[in-house]
Amino acid sequence: MSARRLRFAFSPCPNDTFAFWAAVHGMVPNPLQLELVPELFDIEALNERALDPALAPPVTKLSLPALARGLDRYAVLPSGSALGFGCGPLVVCRDDAPLRTLADLAGARVAIPGRHTTAFLLLSSLSPCAPGAVVPMRFEQVMPAVARGDCDAGLIIHESRFTYRAHGLRELADLGVLWERATGGPLPLGVIAARRDLPADVFRGLGALLRASVELARRAPERPRAYVRAHSQELAADVCDRHIALYVNDHTVDLGAAGRTAIEQLLARGRAAGLLPAGGSPFREDA
Repeated sequence: MSARRLRFAFSPCPNDTFAFWAAVHGMVPNPLQLELVPELFDIEALNERALDPALAPPVTKLSLPALARGLDRYAVLPSGSALGFGCGPLVVCRDDAPLRTLADLAGARVAIPGRHTTAFLLLSSLSPCAPGAVVPMRFEQVMPAVARGDCDAGLIIHESRFTYRAHGLRELADLGVLWERATGGPLPLGVIAARRDLPADVFRGLGALLRASVELARRAPERPRAYVRAHSQELAADVCDRHIALYVNDHTVDLGAAGRTAIEQLLARGRAAGLLPAGGSPFREDA
């Protein structure tokens, strides 16, 4: 695939399909004539593919731990990221569970949406003790597993924060709130990264293309609606709208200084705790 035709991997979640609809459908100015070929996968599948040299796409959505483990190949683009306030992962349990605080997870079996996810990094770094056992699974399987009693608690992400009560679950902890209290800044959940070996003009062009895509979607939200619904058929329209409103914000348009600092903070904290490998900057300053 040429430097002008690039595989672009992102999730089928409403915030991603909303934000990137225009970019993958040629709806925004594109001076370099970059063609983005969409590949949609669950977030942990995106992480795993990026870390596999045989599957790694040139442009991809990544959780922060996957970014940390792939910094030799990937750098963060200035647009397209998912970060903000009030959008963090939740730890949930059944209404009748004896669990009351994160400390109670010491002997618990906890369902997680993947070991490379930012959610699991936060749980590992913010919880006072490690869970008794963790059970990785796709994010949409976490709530049913907890509701059935297969796991004592679950770590939920994405639109699950809007629907967990319907599964007979209650919130045990909001990891985003804990992050915000500890840092005062936004929580970086996922980023859009591109290969470091792309030409500088292509790297810059990708950033501009994604920014224009996000801006168009926010300006004319009705235009990407069919694309969003096509990939979120099991979600009610109001859940899609709430999801987009929460996860697509000014930081998605451009990280800015606060966004860059938040990403660096989370990587630094993960490294200091021995949860992430040492590494350099997640950004590419020459582009």
